[in-house]
Formats: sequence, structure tokens, C-alpha cells
Amino acid sequence: MIQRRIPPPATDPTPISDQKDFKIAKAWCTSLQNGIAIIRDDVSHGYHHGQSQQTPKPSLIVAFIYHTLLCMIPAAIFAKMPEGPSVKKFYTLAFPFVGRFVVKVAGSTKQINLKDVNGCKFQDCQVHGKNLFLAFGSDLQSAANDDLPREGLEAGPSPEDTVHPQGNSVMLKDNEQEMSKTVGRNQTNKNKASNELARGRTTCKWLRFHFGMYGSIRANEFARTKQANKRGDWKDPAPRLVLNFDDGGFLAFYNCRMDWCSRPVIKPASDILSAGFHRGQALEALRNSRPVCFTLLDQRYFSGLGNIIKNEILFLAGIHPLTPGSLLGPKTLETIVDHAIRFTSDWLHNKLQGIRMHHQIYLKDICPLGHLVMKDNFGPPGGLQRPTWWCPECQPQIPINQVESA
Repeated sequence: MIQRRIPPPATDPTPISDQKDFKIAKAWCTSLQNGIAIIRDDVSHGYHHGQSQQTPKPSLIVAFIYHTLLCMIPAAIFAKMPEGPSVKKFYTLAFPFVGRFVVKVAGSTKQINLKDVNGCKFQDCQVHGKNLFLAFGSDLQSAANDDLPREGLEAGPSPEDTVHPQGNSVMLKDNEQEMSKTVGRNQTNKNKASNELARGRTTCKWLRFHFGMYGSIRANEFARTKQANKRGDWKDPAPRLVLNFDDGGFLAFYNCRMDWCSRPVIKPASDILSAGFHRGQALEALRNSRPVCFTLLDQRYFSGLGNIIKNEILFLAGIHPLTPGSLLGPKTLETIVDHAIRFTSDWLHNKLQGIRMHHQIYLKDICPLGHLVMKDNFGPPGGLQRPTWWCPECQPQIPINQVESA
């Protein structure tokens, strides 16, 4: 297999979609810090002038607010981003509606004009990395945009075809069969719609979804709140988009970003759950001098791999998150990639079966061997700092002057 030349890493390898979430969270934290400073100054001013003798010490108020809101909430936000297996699961919810017409559109989103979807036929559904793509069109129009940019395969690999060319084929074949059971009842509509697209009988426009930190999809049901808010209200979450179809079913999208695109940009070589995942390209990316925990979250080489997977596979491989990849030997790098493929595939399999995935290090205080777990936020300079858990005993740091032998 010919290995691709890896382009020089950008100054900030954080995906654009994740950068947006990071900027929002960073702005929120800055505003919170400013607000705390104002409260602290006001309370201190009251003390100096004898105006609030009964008020608790401002240092205690500030400390409580800071540690509760500034530290805990961002960590929780950054820890919950839907990863590749979750988006594959969202695909199985949307797929059965392929071939149906949208008869009504609702939702709170201002990112698209809802009228652009109303009356359209749901033509296709694809997932690539952390992005879900839905195609909408009309059978009455002729094909257009045949020269639109496209990278990778000529036709997107269907999520059912998740067999890696190198290893784990039996395990991934189980996922293929399970997904076929989940979406198979609408395979006729899917094939018909795909054939219409291929023959140029349909003008198609693609709506891209990125699920950020807490995004999700519900099919034929709305999300219900699980606890009251601070005011005691039990208000259900408001969907960003609701697509009602001519068969009476509907899809509800929550906490996601969406925008129109010409068509999916397919990069199967980097998609950890794709049949075309390029193992050699991933290994070459891991060999550079950056910490391995940075490279694993670089969506150019490990699309769909997120923070939970990063933490788990580094623990399984016994590698400290900040270890430069250039210090690791070929066998260790192979082990990391093996764990990435296996863990991601197992997670997808469990999601399709409705089984909760057991984590060994993520969000843990003690590792399976009883050692104290450490936690910190790591990320490239100027990039997204992600919560990272590791066991110093099971994942010792390699001295900078020590290089593993082959």
C-alpha cells in the first residue's frame, strides 16, 4: 500500500468545528471571570466602607463560584462531545426516512431557512467522521453541480461497510450486520434514491450537521428533561430542527450546528470507522514530535476519534498522554492504532446493541488496578484544551532522552 505524504501540521490542528466550540467556551469563561471580579470588587468595597458587615467573606464567594462554574462546567462540556460511534448511531436513526418527503419543518435554528427544506425529498444520508450529511432534492429537476469539489472516493462508503482492510474484519463485520438489521427495512428506498442521484435525475443539496458538545437526534420522539432547572422548571429542551415526513414520522435535532454544503467532502483515509481507513497514514502522523494525545484528536488523521476514545486507548496501550510520538517504537505505535480501531468499533457495536460502554480511565478517580488517577487539561498552544485522565503507574512518562527500540 502506498503511504501518503503527511502535510506539515498546522499551528493549530484543532478541527474548525471544535475551534468554534472552544472560542464560545473561552468567551463564556472570560465573561464569567469578569463578572466574578466585579462581584469581588463590589463586596470588598462594601467591607471597606462598613456597608455589609453580615456578608460572607468575598474570598469564599469568589472561590465557590470560580471552582463550581469556571472549572467544573467547562470540563463537563468538553468531555461530552459526540464522537464517531455516536454519529454512526445518529445515522441509523435518520436512514429509515430516506425516500420520504418533508411535509413540515419546525425548530429554533436561524442557521438555515426552514422553507428551503419544506417539500423536499430526503434523498440520501451519509456520515463521515463527526459530521452527518443529509441530502434533499426533487425528482422533477435535472441534475446539476456535477463538477463540485470532492475528495477521496467517488462514492461515499456506506456506514454498513465498516470493514478495515487490515485486521479486526470479523469484529467489524458484526457491526455491519447489526447496522443492516437496524436500517435494512428501508434499503429499497435507499437504493432507489441513490440510483436517481447517480443517473442525474435529481438535483441534490446537502445539509451538514455537527453535533458540538451535546448534540443529538431523536426519531419519532422528543427529548424530555431529566431534572428541574435552578428555577424549578421542568422545561423540555427545544429542538433546533424538526423534520416531519409524509409517513407521519419525524426527526428532531438538538444542540447541533447545520449549514448547506455542495456535497460531502469524503476523506475515508482518515475516518477511523471507514473501510478505507489508511493505517500507514495514521502511523506516520503519530511518529512526529507532538504529544500523542494531540495527534489522536487531529481529525486530519483520526476523523471521528474524540476525547473519550483518546483517554481510553492511551490507558489500554500504557502510554502517557504527553509522550512525544517520536519517542515511541514501531510496535507501540501499532498498538495505539490497534486499540483505536478496536475500541471505536466496540463502542459502535455496543451502541447498536443498546449496551453502555464501560470506561476504564475516563472520568475515573482510581484505575482498574487501584492506582490514583490524575486529571488535567491538555491541548496544543492556542488550541482546545481537553480533559485528560491517566494513571502515572500504568502510564509512566518516558524520559525525553530515551527512545524506544524497535
